[in-house]
Amino acid sequence: MQGKIICISNQKGGVGKTTTAINLGASLAVLGRRVLIVDLDPQANATTGLGIDPSSCDRHIYHVMIGDCSLEDILTGTKVTGLFLAPSHTDLVGTDVELMDANERERILLHAFSSMSSLFDYVLIDCPPSLGLLTLNGLAAAHSLLIPVQCEYYALEGLKSLLNTFHLVKKRLNHALCIEGFLLTMFDSRTRLSHEISSNLREHFSSQVFDTVIPRNTRLCEAPSHGLPICLYDITSKGAQHYLMLAREIMNREVSHEDKTSSR
Repeated sequence: MQGKIICISNQKGGVGKTTTAINLGASLAVLGRRVLIVDLDPQANATTGLGIDPSSCDRHIYHVMIGDCSLEDILTGTKVTGLFLAPSHTDLVGTDVELMDANERERILLHAFSSMSSLFDYVLIDCPPSLGLLTLNGLAAAHSLLIPVQCEYYALEGLKSLLNTFHLVKKRLNHALCIEGFLLTMFDSRTRLSHEISSNLREHFSSQVFDTVIPRNTRLCEAPSHGLPICLYDITSKGAQHYLMLAREIMNREVSHEDKTSSR
């Protein structure tokens, strides 16, 4: 059975994109799924956030992108059973220029997945906060797009550009691409602004917004500096519990979809 590939993207930085990749991936693994996180961001925050030093990796996702090795060659285990990483490196910064004349350059990652998607139940792609070649590769390879949206004043800024890119990719590169969902992050139930952003997003995108919201949580912010996902750093924290809720929500959607498909 082919695993589900979810691209996590938002061109606005600081919205909880990498935090979501790490902690959703770890939560799915804790719930018994086999998960791969592909760190496609040159900043390599998902790599360091899982306790792996990019400079210690002989090969990483950059080498896959330029055709020096396969994705299987760079798979790295993590401290969470069932969770694996395709690490990143700052070398990725030059990818747009280096691959300017490459054949099928927007589908390099898609081709890299072709021999191994059945090895994992879920593949999560952590994209850079831009709409360049790396993000295009993530969208072209994915089954769905998960969009983290921070509960702050400029929350919807950049969403229009991202959705325009989504529709272009769907039309030209990946007809099967769909929206996995909009995820409200850094939600503070004490502030009116958080509730307004939530209401506004649900009004515009209704059922595409996840029921689960990720709260603003100190322990969630501390975990990356220890190289741990929140489920290992503090499983009792609100952040850990809400990412587990999100993982269950995504898994339940899959079960519901399979039930509907089988009943036809």
